[in-house]
Order: sequence, then structure tokens, then C-alpha cells
Amino acid sequence: MEINVNEKIENPLLNRTEIRFDCTYQGDATPKVLDVKNRLVATLNVDKNLLVVHNLKPSYGEGKAHGYAKLYDSEENLNKIERDHVVVKNKEAAEEAE
Repeated sequence: MEINVNEKIENPLLNRTEIRFDCTYQGDATPKVLDVKNRLVATLNVDKNLLVVHNLKPSYGEGKAHGYAKLYDSEENLNKIERDHVVVKNKEAAEEAE
């Protein structure tokens, strides 16, 4: 799986950076949100607790997906702004069990 960051937009009103990216995964199944999040964290060299992958839209038959992620400046802002279901889908299974 390969991640290409297309656009980074600073949003000072919401204290975040909005990231649009392409994900290429030729010959594999569409990657899970957590796999994409971990690859984005490695690519951008940021704290994984501050990054939320909002959506991932695969292109039919191409082995590509377009995605949208948000990088917050603090966990407090992330929890205040993001909806609960988005935060839950971006958590590791071990974190949910606690």
C-alpha cells in the first residue's frame, strides 16, 4: 500500500490541518481505516492520537482510493469537534477493550 498526500489545508478556526490523499493498493483488498491511519502517521511523522481518517473512498476496479484525514493540534480539540463514531473507528482494538 502506498500513500500520496495531495493537499494539506490549515484550518485555524478548528485547530487542525485537513489532508487529502490517494491510497494505491494494486492486487490487494481495500485497506482498513486503521492500516491507512498507521501509514499516514508514518508518512507525515505525526502523533497517531491526533490524526483521524475521516473517510476512504475506493475507485471501482482500480486498486486506488481517495481519502480525507484531519490532524488536530491537541486531543482535547479532537474530542470536542469530531463525532463519536469517527473517533471510535480510528481507535485500535486494544484501546476499545479498556
